[in-house]
Amino acid sequence: MITLGITDLERSVLFYEALGWKRSASSVEGEIYWFTTVDSVLGLWPHDKLGADANVPTGELPDEFRGMTLGINVETDEEVDSAMKDAIAAGATVLQPPEPTDYGGYRGYFADPDGHVWEVVRANFRITPEGKLDLD
Repeated sequence: MITLGITDLERSVLFYEALGWKRSASSVEGEIYWFTTVDSVLGLWPHDKLGADANVPTGELPDEFRGMTLGINVETDEEVDSAMKDAIAAGATVLQPPEPTDYGGYRGYFADPDGHVWEVVRANFRITPEGKLDLD
């Protein structure tokens, strides 16, 4: 499970729904929203509430890189391109257009409305028939 601290719940919910992600019935309207993926859960919770829950100061969200990325692994270059187009249509900021990697993969980066960095990548890992990433 990954929970993102966000500044505008409605804007972020609309963004992730525009990516085609399905909101979970476990969401609490106006408080916290959950989106299920093949093998994980994404939570959206107000930035200040998440910081308070973790007992860390929140302050303003930084404009610079926060030291982590989130990844969406797909099987083909065309899926990378399609996912990036969907992200742009949803209002993402393109950080790196899709391009070949030095290890033989293909990837691009975008930021969500709160600046959380996502990589969409074909990284030459096997994806099971269930859609799960297999690193072994």
